[in-house]
Amino acid sequence: MQQPPFLPPQPSAMLRHFGVTLDDLKKALAAALEKGADYADLFFEHSFENYLSLRDGTVNRASADVDYGVGVRAVKGDQTGYAYVESTNLDDMLNAARTASCIARSGQTRLGGEIKTDVRFPQTRILTSWEDVAVKSKIPYVQTLNDRIFALDRRISKVSVSLNDTTTYVLFCNSEGLCYADYRPMAILTAVCVMEQNGQIENGQASVSQQKGFEFLTDDLLADLAQNVVRKTAVLFDAVKPRGGEMPVVMAAGSSGILLHEAIGHAFEADFNRKNESIFSDKLGKQVCDARITVVDDGTLPYSRGAVNVDDEGVAGQKTCIVTHGVLTSYLHDRISARYYGVAPTGNGRRQSFRHAPLPRMRVTYMENGDADEQDIIAAVKNGVYVDNFTNGQVQIGAGDFTFFVKSGYLIENGKLTQPIKDINIIGNGPQALADITMVGNNCRIDAGAWTCGKNGQSMPVSQGLPSVLVKKLTVGGES
Repeated sequence: MQQPPFLPPQPSAMLRHFGVTLDDLKKALAAALEKGADYADLFFEHSFENYLSLRDGTVNRASADVDYGVGVRAVKGDQTGYAYVESTNLDDMLNAARTASCIARSGQTRLGGEIKTDVRFPQTRILTSWEDVAVKSKIPYVQTLNDRIFALDRRISKVSVSLNDTTTYVLFCNSEGLCYADYRPMAILTAVCVMEQNGQIENGQASVSQQKGFEFLTDDLLADLAQNVVRKTAVLFDAVKPRGGEMPVVMAAGSSGILLHEAIGHAFEADFNRKNESIFSDKLGKQVCDARITVVDDGTLPYSRGAVNVDDEGVAGQKTCIVTHGVLTSYLHDRISARYYGVAPTGNGRRQSFRHAPLPRMRVTYMENGDADEQDIIAAVKNGVYVDNFTNGQVQIGAGDFTFFVKSGYLIENGKLTQPIKDINIIGNGPQALADITMVGNNCRIDAGAWTCGKNGQSMPVSQGLPSVLVKKLTVGGES
C-alpha cells in the first residue's frame, strides 16, 4: 500500500505549535508599531537538525540540535529595528517588539486590519518527515555509499561520508494582516574521497542537496554520488596547472553557474543598488549583454536547495527575470527595496534564522538556454580552458571584480579538450564578463550541490545553473 504524503500542519496548528494565539500576535505587532513604525512583522522558527558522519568504514559522529524563537522587525522609512528572543512567551515577545520599535521610532501607532490565517499555505509534498526517522535507519545509506565508492577504484585509500538533515517550522505574520505557515525540509549528502597513485595523493568532494524528506535517499542517488566523487578525484592525477594569463574560457553546464552568482548575482540584489554600491545601480532598463542572454532567479523549482514556497517576508516564491534578452529588467527585491523602487517584492527577502532581519538574497540563479551545442562552443576556441568543477568564490560589489577557484577542467587546444588541469583561479569583472559571453549552449543544468551563500554575516542555501557558455576573455591564474 502506497504511503500517503506527509502534510505539514496548517497555520492554525502552527499557532498551537508555537504556543501563541492570534491575540498574542496582535499584541506583539502593536508593540512593534507603538513608536510609529510603518510596518512590523513576526518570524517564528523551530528547527531540528541532525548530523551523521562515517569515516574509515565506521560511524564516528552523530549529533542533533534544536533551535527555537521569534524575531520581531519594525520598519520606519529606511530605518529598521530588529530584536529576537529564544522564547514565544508573550511577555518576552512584547519586550523584543518594544526594543525593535524603539530602534525604528517615530510617532504614532498603526495596526492595519485583522490577521488572516488562511491567506496562503504552501504544501511541501514529502513522503516521510526526517523527524520520524531514527539514526539507525540512516546508517545503512552512508555505509552503502562508502562501500560503493571503495568498489569503484583500487587507488582509493580513504572515504568519508556525511548526512545532514534539517526540518524547520515557520510561522510569519505582519501588520498588514498576512499570516502564513511553512514547512522546510533540507537534506545534504556529502562524500569525500582520497586516492593514492605512485606516491601522489589527490582528494575530491561531491555533494547533493534537496528539499526532501527521507525519500531523498535512493539507490540511484548513492550510485550517482559515488561515481561523481571518484571521477572528480581520479582526473586530478593527470592534471597540470596551465600557463596563466588572459584567454577564452568555456564554462561547462551546471556548477559553472557560480559565474552568475559571483560575477553578477550579488550585484543584482536590490539593497546594493538602492545604496548605489552596485556597479549595476544605474543600468536598470539598459542593455548589459548579448540579446541571446536571459538570466533568471527562480524560487519555484521543486525540491531545489535554493527554492522557496514563500520567502521570509510572506511573499510567494516566483520566477524573476533579472536580465531579459540582454536588458537588465529587474533587481532582486525584499519588501524594503521594493517600496523604495515602487515595484512589487520578488520573493527574495531571506534570513538565516529568526535571529536575523531579512535581506535581498538569491535563490536559484541560472541562465536560460541558448542555441549552441557544447561541442561547437569548444570547437570555436583555439587556445583556452574548459572548467567544470568549482569550490568557492567572492566578489567586490562596487567594482564588480570577482574570483573563484576551479578544482579541475581541461585545456582547449585547436578546438579540442586535451590535458586535464587543476587548482586554478578565474578572475574577472562581472559586467565585462557578462558582456564578453559570445556563445550560449542549449544544455542548461541546475547544479544540485550543497551551495551556501554568505552576505552580511548571514549564510543561506542557494542553487545555481548555467548552460555551457564561452567567455571570450578572462584571467586564468596558473603557472607563470
